[in-house]
Amino acid sequence: MASPKKKLQGLVAATITPMTEHGEINFSVIGQYVDYLVEEQGVKNIFVNGTTGEGLSLSIAERRQVAEEWVTRGRNKLDQVVIHVGALSLKESQELAQHAAEIGADGIAVIAPFFFKSLNKDALINFLKEVAAAAPTLPFYYYHIPTLTGQLLSALVIGATGAVGSTYNYLGKKTNQMLEAFERKDFSSALNYQFCIQRFINFVIKLGFGVSQTKAIMTLVSGIPMGPPRLPLQKASREFTDSAKAKLKSLDFLSLAGTNDGNLETCS
Repeated sequence: MASPKKKLQGLVAATITPMTEHGEINFSVIGQYVDYLVEEQGVKNIFVNGTTGEGLSLSIAERRQVAEEWVTRGRNKLDQVVIHVGALSLKESQELAQHAAEIGADGIAVIAPFFFKSLNKDALINFLKEVAAAAPTLPFYYYHIPTLTGQLLSALVIGATGAVGSTYNYLGKKTNQMLEAFERKDFSSALNYQFCIQRFINFVIKLGFGVSQTKAIMTLVSGIPMGPPRLPLQKASREFTDSAKAKLKSLDFLSLAGTNDGNLETCS
């Protein structure tokens, strides 16, 4: 992984936590998951134990184990591993932050407390300072989730150099093609890639899109079993999976051997 001084930029995949059908973490596929991100999607930065990774549905011990596995499996393959350490308890956040530093993570992130909430900006800043102080050598990121727009291209135009997202797990290659077109000032191609990606995102949002559905899509595209989410979330419906699969094929995001679909949408 990268030295602490290297700037975090480019695509950052918000990783999924693979689980068995019984709701236990499936650590055995994380190594394969790392290779898939790097070799198939061209994504070498990850954000672990966030919303997509069901971090707040995991025990503290599980969060530590998941972080360790990603850091270990990503060594010499990933550029940066950022660990989300936010929790309802300040002490737990500090424990997770210190642990992230000890295992060699490249950064930590914290979501604002959401049960006992900060009454004002100063209280929130004090909370964040206390967590950051537990891992003073690591870059610290405030994990804020504004309204999602999906418009990475617009962000690039105003100076953004990267983004964190769950879709980069399986649409990283297409998004990187958009970034490359933007860099070479081929704005027409970049816009086409953005529209193509957005068509799929808009489609699944209409069906109902969340962690469960992200797991189902990642399983379809990568072939790596992500399993169901942990309760209280429910497994994606068969109807959703079938509809998403058809849309992925129509956009040529899902290459299936022996298929010859004449209804592909233009995406390149």
